[in-house]
Amino acid sequence: METFGLTLAAILVAGAPLVLATLGETLTEKAGIINLSLDGSILLSAMAAFVVSVTFDNPWLGLLAGMAVGAAIAGVLGVVGIYLGQSQLAIGFILTLLCRDLAYFLGHNYSRQPGPDLGLWSIPGIGNIPLIGPIFSTQSPVVYLGLVAIFVCWWWMYRTEGGMRLRAVGESPRAAFGRGIRVRLVRLYYCLAGGALVGMAGAAYSLAVKPGWGRPQGCEGAGWIALAIVIFGGWHPVRAALGAFFFAGLQVSGIYLQEVFPSIPAPVFQVAPFPMMILTLLAVNIGRMGWMQDIVRRHPFLKTFSKGWSIDAPAALGQDFDPKKGL
Repeated sequence: METFGLTLAAILVAGAPLVLATLGETLTEKAGIINLSLDGSILLSAMAAFVVSVTFDNPWLGLLAGMAVGAAIAGVLGVVGIYLGQSQLAIGFILTLLCRDLAYFLGHNYSRQPGPDLGLWSIPGIGNIPLIGPIFSTQSPVVYLGLVAIFVCWWWMYRTEGGMRLRAVGESPRAAFGRGIRVRLVRLYYCLAGGALVGMAGAAYSLAVKPGWGRPQGCEGAGWIALAIVIFGGWHPVRAALGAFFFAGLQVSGIYLQEVFPSIPAPVFQVAPFPMMILTLLAVNIGRMGWMQDIVRRHPFLKTFSKGWSIDAPAALGQDFDPKKGL
């Protein structure tokens, strides 16, 4: 039981940055903006967070710096994509390549240097509780921040007027504009907010999951996985978070399987979670096909599950909006 609890604790730590990045992208895409810069943004934020934490000997200042970098990158996408009407996909792809190279170039002098990290937080009084104690009693702060972020994002999206505006500009910007909502400004706000969460994810890698900076950092490819998880989660914050923890579970399982099967090369287990995630996405998308929908409708359990795990994208995702033509 203790080993099981420690395994779940490891999954929470490994999944926390992915949860933050996935929530950030969910916010952005709910507003109708596609941000493909996640992978480069995470790397540049990780580098900036570590450099600032080393310079000022304050990892929390580094965390804020990572968030600022993530928001700034998303701001570039927002201004060029939203206000100048350029391709969101092209801008995001260019930004991810640029930010990746900038991270390695600017962070070269700090590579492999020791530095501060966020440490661990302890919650008193729950250490002796079976199962829960080993998982939550002593954890990295990013785990608690990630869990709180899941609830806050869900509550904001589905229980507040601000969340209603967010969903409105992502589903029908023309209708939202007709009701007096400043569509472009709202989209920019959530682009920045989502970018800040992505930046926090990058900081989490260099200040908590794998403290330090170097190449490889350990977060390469995380942005692309986060983009896939957003689709897997159906643009819903709770389901997207579950997808992030599922992927983290695959990664942690790979570590344990290396000990069980020592004759199998280690890179096999390191790479395995990626094709597993691709297969999962394929399975989810196959479920949307007509012949599969016929099968689902014949089985009550599958019908109930499919209703609870819909993966319909925001209707105006990736579409430009010009207020002069809004009505």
